[in-house]
Amino acid sequence: MNWIAEHKIQIGRWVSQLVDWLTDNAAGVFDTIAWVLSQLIDSLLWVLLTPPPLVVVLITVALAWLVRRNWSFPVFVAIALLFVINQGYWKETMETLSLVISASVICMVAGVPIGILAARSDTFYAILRPILDLMQTIPTFVYLIPALILFGLGMVPGLIATVIFAIPAPIRLTRLGIASTPKPLIEAGQAFGATRWQLLWKIEMPYATPSIMAGLTQTIMLSLSMVVIAALVGADGLGVPTLRALNQVNIAKGFEVGLAIVMIAIMLDRFLKIDDEKAGR
Repeated sequence: MNWIAEHKIQIGRWVSQLVDWLTDNAAGVFDTIAWVLSQLIDSLLWVLLTPPPLVVVLITVALAWLVRRNWSFPVFVAIALLFVINQGYWKETMETLSLVISASVICMVAGVPIGILAARSDTFYAILRPILDLMQTIPTFVYLIPALILFGLGMVPGLIATVIFAIPAPIRLTRLGIASTPKPLIEAGQAFGATRWQLLWKIEMPYATPSIMAGLTQTIMLSLSMVVIAALVGADGLGVPTLRALNQVNIAKGFEVGLAIVMIAIMLDRFLKIDDEKAGR
């Protein structure tokens, strides 16, 4: 068996050489990507942090009322956000929220079209499926290292790692929703002379909307689960006090931050679940 180990396939070295080549030859490309993503995050932070916290709370509660049309959800939103302010984690929560929103936007913009292509082509999905499996099962720290080298410290490598981890969800669920469209609906559309684009936008996409919304919800939950990992590469947000609590073995701080994350997760899930229910088949 020793001869097998002696003839090791140098996968790690090849990947390292690829990252070195990208660093030497495509630094401008990655700098541009980092600048664009930084502008997206900074814009969201400006929107969330410029108004006084209570103004943001009132606006969010009003949106909750418009979405739900009853008082239970707005009351919960008010309690959740006021709890965050009371615990002193408003800035960190808004930073985490900007990271989650940015990651969700990128995942949905890229993931939905890829999911549609995967539903259209079994060959494409057969090639894509092991890649998606790899993205969700490989330890996050493995691709966090090249992301750190290519994009530097800060929110951007944390955002890249979050997108890599979360994007399989919208791809898989979009593909599932499109592929699950009943054939009689497709045949009825074809009988009325609908083109492939008309079939997609007027039949398949409406039918797949609940599945796509479930993909968005999963993306947000997976993004929230990455806040601590993102903090390891310099991303601001609730991951920073979580790491401090871990290093200091501070149970009180850890529980406070964890509860703030849970509040935000429940609030975002309820916001999106309304649309999911309204888009029922």
